[in-house]
Amino acid sequence: MTIFLSVLDLIACIFLVAVILFQSGKRSGLSGAIAGGADTFMTKSKAKTWDAKLAKMTKWVGLVFVLLTLALNFV
Repeated sequence: MTIFLSVLDLIACIFLVAVILFQSGKRSGLSGAIAGGADTFMTKSKAKTWDAKLAKMTKWVGLVFVLLTLALNFV
């Protein structure tokens, strides 16, 4: 049982790292706020689809990873 949980934990860990690396960075920061940024309606809606899915996936995979790690600790 612990080997199965360990393998699942490792897969969740690798998948979590991959999902985090696929997300786009928040590059504009303060300079984008001062300069006004070049965000149009099309770029905002495009960013919401892929980045929103990746952000939601990060939360769920992170939760699964934490629960699997806690389960391994108690087993």
